[in-house]
Amino acid sequence: MTITTQSLNFSFIPHHTFNHRQRHHHHHRHLLKPQTKPHAQLSLTTPPSPTSQTTPTTTKVIIIGAGLSGLAAAVRLHSDNIPFLLLDSSDAVGGRVRTDSVDGFLLDRGFQIFITGYPEATKVLDYKALNLQKFYSGAKVYYNGTFHTVADPLRHFTDAIQSLTNPIGSVFDKSLIALTRLRVLTQSDDQLLTADETSTVDLLQRIGFSDSIVDRFFRPFFGGIFFDRELETTSRLFDFIFKCLALGDNTLPANGISAIPNQLAAKLPPSSIILNSKAASIHYSDSTYTVKLTSGEVLTSEYGVIVAVEQPEAVKLLAGELVNFSNYSKETVLLHARSTVCLYFSTERSKVPVNDPVLFINGSGHGIVNNMFFATNVASSYGPPGKALVSVSLIGLYEDESDEDLRVKVIEELGSWFGPDVVSLWTYLRTYRVKFAQPNQCPPTDLKKNPKVGVGLYVCGDYRTSATFDGALVSGREAAEALLKDRSLVRAS
Repeated sequence: MTITTQSLNFSFIPHHTFNHRQRHHHHHRHLLKPQTKPHAQLSLTTPPSPTSQTTPTTTKVIIIGAGLSGLAAAVRLHSDNIPFLLLDSSDAVGGRVRTDSVDGFLLDRGFQIFITGYPEATKVLDYKALNLQKFYSGAKVYYNGTFHTVADPLRHFTDAIQSLTNPIGSVFDKSLIALTRLRVLTQSDDQLLTADETSTVDLLQRIGFSDSIVDRFFRPFFGGIFFDRELETTSRLFDFIFKCLALGDNTLPANGISAIPNQLAAKLPPSSIILNSKAASIHYSDSTYTVKLTSGEVLTSEYGVIVAVEQPEAVKLLAGELVNFSNYSKETVLLHARSTVCLYFSTERSKVPVNDPVLFINGSGHGIVNNMFFATNVASSYGPPGKALVSVSLIGLYEDESDEDLRVKVIEELGSWFGPDVVSLWTYLRTYRVKFAQPNQCPPTDLKKNPKVGVGLYVCGDYRTSATFDGALVSGREAAEALLKDRSLVRAS
């Protein structure tokens, strides 16, 4: 829950904007501490301790940004035994894909679901080790004062049959869902990502879906994925995600969404990951790149630099002589970014009104809540024994409203869903305001951008491909492979 060849062309989640309740860390630079167990994963809830190792100032490749794309680039370079340094300004890897531990609860930084049908992810991640916990394949739609089920007929046949005549679309609408599924499954991923495009809402209307199913199901469901309730996002991304949903399950790793970047980082030499180290500028001279850190230290790369920070930071870091950003600025990118707010509450597990691991979406057309779920129904490990975790998502940043204002409105709204006696027992935990949740991927888009933007300079991130976990992984790998290809050509010549 995403720039063009040689001239980053900007059109989906890296660093988050946090509220005042979050703890702040002192930014002492340190190397990642070696793991004590072969498969142990990095903790994103407890910053690793500094080591006594000295950071080399010269390496073959410098990767700036240890989110999914930066980690994927590092994993690909490491597979060819290419030395690198992976820098990140934060206290842990993951970028936007982070989890905090609060009072025994696992709080993912914003609404994030992992789809097992992602093609790149199946190649680079160990699903079994992630201990993925499944959502119900469908959703409960709040409409006209009650809940209606939308179910995947191949996984929940009885539920799907029983829901055929509910008001969330007609029987014909539900047959169109089956035909759409068949259409995307008979095309390759490349075909979907390069097809003629329009907006998602225009595609749905062209297919023939009624306004009722568009407004009551597609807007809250895919709007929650794109953080775009107007469904202006490109039809290419809709088709790709629809296919991934058809092939896989919506899941959460048992140890939080941060388990995904943790697993990638565990494949890398600990000494190659340098945290609390923010790149201030990149310079190119005499066929060599240097990266200056905000600390004043300068690192040198012999082969090149891969910029894997989120889109607004990439614009800021690369603006100037290296890449032409005359049409873009950090402020412009942020203005058009997709934003979200996620609120967390706790309650007693015995007081949870449903036990199913299902996503609830708002099909009423009213209120500020887009979707919510009881996270401990999906993965019991998201809360301490006897306690339940409630996750509520809004689309947009709501900058003019305080955390307390939003808390009050959410409690009141969900009281109408589940009953005020149930919701009044919920205890507020935390609010996450994610300003750059996703890049804007409205048409026209190019979801197959060349990662090379200059001699020895490469850029990756989900804004370069599809605004998904998978897009970030693909983009990172392709950036590393572009660098490797260029180096082999240099050696050959």
